[in-house]
Amino acid sequence: MGKWKVTVDRDACIGDGVCESLCPDVFKLDDEGLSTVLKPEIDDSLYDCVKEAVEACPAECITMEKIE
Repeated sequence: MGKWKVTVDRDACIGDGVCESLCPDVFKLDDEGLSTVLKPEIDDSLYDCVKEAVEACPAECITMEKIE
């Protein structure tokens, strides 16, 4: 599959924390209670948990784009 770029739109983030609970290696809530990306580039080993976080995010503020 390859490498993927992960981003969070912090303006849209509501601090639900579902991303951190599903994929703590990639996401963490910061001091403001908003999601931050710990690993902005991931490989296949983290793909499934990031995809699950993207789909579960109630604010739909997480994106994952394939890096060519």
